[in-house]
Amino acid sequence: MPLMLTLALLLALALNSALLRAKGFFRFAFFAPVVVGAVAYSAVFRLLFNTEFGAVNALLRALGHPGYDWLYSPGPAMAVIVLALTWRWTGYNAIILLAGLQSIPKELYEAAELDGAGPWQRFRHVTLPGIRPVLLFALVLSIIGTLQLFTEPFLITGGGPGNATMTLGVYLYQQGFRSFNFGYASAIAYTVALLAALFSFLQMRLWRER
Repeated sequence: MPLMLTLALLLALALNSALLRAKGFFRFAFFAPVVVGAVAYSAVFRLLFNTEFGAVNALLRALGHPGYDWLYSPGPAMAVIVLALTWRWTGYNAIILLAGLQSIPKELYEAAELDGAGPWQRFRHVTLPGIRPVLLFALVLSIIGTLQLFTEPFLITGGGPGNATMTLGVYLYQQGFRSFNFGYASAIAYTVALLAALFSFLQMRLWRER
């Protein structure tokens, strides 16, 4: 989540730049992964990182590296999940942050520049405070989405290897629809909802105080 939001902020700043041409095209291009079905893109990532005939290992072998057992080793499997989620949701969060950037009055930047503020000072004292509510919104959505994460680990790695990519969503599914422990699965669901509410409340409280 920190990686995704950091990249989303950098991407939003680039999309908001006055030097960028064809802004509409780039905004659509980076937002497009959200439109792709989760099942479809999960299948594509599973094929890309297949140990024997995946395109990623083929490229690594062409460069002289033996490649990795991406889907059946704990570290690489987690990296695949992180890459898949980052690819899909970075553009979505970037568009949200871009809307926040465009709501900041240009007069604030002009006043800061007249006062001698450099690019970093303008970003720190004008941009970040200006998009703080939007950044909080994206952060809360990301927390809730992470706690509910199911499709990608279930379809790409199956929660493995050795539960390395097990999430609460996958664990809930296994308990409820494979082991038929419906009471326990229901308890997991309520726990996820309470955790999401708790984290959201804490984030909003801390950011409001700042």
